[in-house]
Amino acid sequence: MDEIVTKEDLRQFGLLLFEKIQGTLKEINCSEKVSVDSEWLKSRAVRKLLDISPGSVQNLRTSGKIRFKKVFGSYYYNREDLQKLFKDATER
Repeated sequence: MDEIVTKEDLRQFGLLLFEKIQGTLKEINCSEKVSVDSEWLKSRAVRKLLDISPGSVQNLRTSGKIRFKKVFGSYYYNREDLQKLFKDATER
């Protein structure tokens, strides 16, 4: 039996797809907010939090100014070190 797909079917599918994408994006945003509260932050969260480039994060890491861990190819940075580093910089 042949089924005909109408414009209305496509419209409903588009709306459903849009809602699913919005839900997924909200979940991602919520998980990033949780990561900001954790002791160790991923590179992306550090860049977003401090509004700095990937190169700046790498410079902080290689210069030994902040502690880091590498887990399965991802770098994690100590939140306390970041707070201390930038607190010292603002006091100068």
